[in-house]
Amino acid sequence: MQRLVLGSLLAGFAMWIVGFVFWGPLLGWIPFSTVPDANAAALQAALKANLGPTGTGVYAIPSPMTTAGTGLYAQGPVAMVHFTDRGFPAFDSMALIWGLVLAIVCALVMALGLRLAAAERDYAARLRLVAIGAVAVTAYSDLGQPIFNHAPWGYFTYLWISDVASWIAAGAVLAWALPRPAAAPIAPDA
Repeated sequence: MQRLVLGSLLAGFAMWIVGFVFWGPLLGWIPFSTVPDANAAALQAALKANLGPTGTGVYAIPSPMTTAGTGLYAQGPVAMVHFTDRGFPAFDSMALIWGLVLAIVCALVMALGLRLAAAERDYAARLRLVAIGAVAVTAYSDLGQPIFNHAPWGYFTYLWISDVASWIAAGAVLAWALPRPAAAPIAPDA
């Protein structure tokens, strides 16, 4: 159990480091589109005026839940807006701390699953299991966005690559940290 907990801590940290590499100051803005500052200020004012009263949420604009909205949706343009009604620092250290906690918890859940599913397997088999799971789960959740919601492929492809890399890094640590399978006893010569 100690190896499982220690492995989860190390795996969560590995996952967090990979996430920082992809989403930190050096590479983190690669998947984003930008607009000039004047346009950003105008959009921010429009968001505040139109979404501020309804509060933080994810908005489909226009909403396809009404007859008029369905027609507007088909005409375009459309947007899925992740809206927060309050500002926060662009590089929020509390988000980094809570992200590390989340990574450790996720690694612990993966460690428990790996322990149950692959306890008697060697390192390579455990790592393959994590890699296959990482590709499958993240592909559906990340690449599903451009498929189901017509979201931009560039952003979500980058997200998917970073998620796969994070899980494989965590899986490499977990596959190492879990107890080794017992060696088969050598049969005496008869």
